[in-house]
Amino acid sequence: TVFKGKQRVHPSITSERVCDAIEDSYNGLSNPGFCLSCGADHDECEPDAEDYQCYECDQHAVMGAENVLVWFM
Repeated sequence: TVFKGKQRVHPSITSERVCDAIEDSYNGLSNPGFCLSCGADHDECEPDAEDYQCYECDQHAVMGAENVLVWFM
């Protein structure tokens, strides 16, 4: 398990999943992000997004995919 401060990264968020999301965003108009708490996918996240609210688990744990890659992978 990887931590950022006190935040633990959900085990479903793998480097392959993050890189695939970033690559897909280069070929389209999506801005992918991930909830570090529950692992849910999010769209419309700036690449450097941090602590956005997750609509699945209601935690403020959503990060932009590029930010996840920089911090955790």
